[in-house]
Amino acid sequence: MDIISFLKNNVTAYHLVDTMKRLLAEQGFRMLSMGEPWELAPGAYMTSPADSQLFAWVIGEDYNAGDAMCLALAHTDYPCLHIKPSAEVPGGYCVLDTETYGGPILSTWLDRPLGIAGRVYYADGDKTAMRLVDSVVPVLTIPNLPIHFNREVNKGTELKKQIDMRPLGGMKPEKGWFQSFVADLCGCDAADILDFDLWVYNNDEPETVGFAQDMISSPRLDNQTSCYAILEGLFAANAKKSGLKLGAFFDNEEIGSQTKQGADSAMLSMLLGKIYDGLGYANARLTEAIVKSTMLSVDVAHALHPNHPERYDAQNAVSFGEGVVLKLSANQRYTYESETIARLALLCRRNGIPFGKHVNHSDIPGGSTMGPLVSSWLPMAVADVGVPIMAMHSARELMAKQDMEALIAFVEAFFTN
Repeated sequence: MDIISFLKNNVTAYHLVDTMKRLLAEQGFRMLSMGEPWELAPGAYMTSPADSQLFAWVIGEDYNAGDAMCLALAHTDYPCLHIKPSAEVPGGYCVLDTETYGGPILSTWLDRPLGIAGRVYYADGDKTAMRLVDSVVPVLTIPNLPIHFNREVNKGTELKKQIDMRPLGGMKPEKGWFQSFVADLCGCDAADILDFDLWVYNNDEPETVGFAQDMISSPRLDNQTSCYAILEGLFAANAKKSGLKLGAFFDNEEIGSQTKQGADSAMLSMLLGKIYDGLGYANARLTEAIVKSTMLSVDVAHALHPNHPERYDAQNAVSFGEGVVLKLSANQRYTYESETIARLALLCRRNGIPFGKHVNHSDIPGGSTMGPLVSSWLPMAVADVGVPIMAMHSARELMAKQDMEALIAFVEAFFTN
């Protein structure tokens, strides 16, 4: 599956994990349950403790207890809108009540074709059943107020999440219209619906843009670009089958990662312990492995914006076409260890992979990542890396094709060298 198809199909974290499980299975990765004992041998495995969380790893014939491991982390979620349980807003239109998830650029969600996707739980006899659903076609939009009624709109207008971010889906609603819509999506009776976890997503297609068609404009670049690159790295590692290489895909990074399916949980350390137990290795040897190992926190980076260079540090910004970004912060907003950065820079040079280093403007701290969180309780060499994009957290983001190619090559080199 190419990156365009990957971005198009994975409209929620649940759909993304479902796709990755299928692609891994096609490459011979065997699904395991965290709730069962494991007996592991050299090979390729995966486990999915939550619908929006996934781990996949390769164990080589040459891997021994206490040897270094290579880990790469990415997140499956992105800023968007979540539909509230009592969703129907009274009035003469079909309007949905939503809450904002994460930190989206709200104005970019207006006047766009929007779809609905997620999970629906329903009663199946005496049991609870779940189905992934996707409207596929756009069923919603959030219309802007006309400039005639908001003369100051081009000076910047604050949008109220409770009022302005309610999408419109139709006219002349009948009572229970949304429950009926969800039932049709799910293929069940409306009376059997127990709960739904549904999201509003941008239905725009990913497209190549630019005079040379050398950029990609798409929803969900943050952070599906990283998930895609790690998948490609795992496939390369599976072909080589050397050492222990693990990809971890977490949910809820956009809201702080402090959930059971988030990166700031015990799940990754539990998983590593279970892998060592499954191999018959003593847990004390895992400590030896951890302090020798290296982990990548793979998330998108800020590309220099041509219209606002004043928002960036002129000497430490990365533009499109410069390759993989190594993200640095002395204040540990991104994990920064000079020795690790030096080793990764040498890896890039040896493999002909272009790269640059990004440091934020000193008066604009920027965001943070999973790297500092995970490394605080899993102490190994860590670096924050990613593909540079513009319009981060917009409903539609922008990147250069060649930078995506560089990120894939980088993660493949990391896992195989």
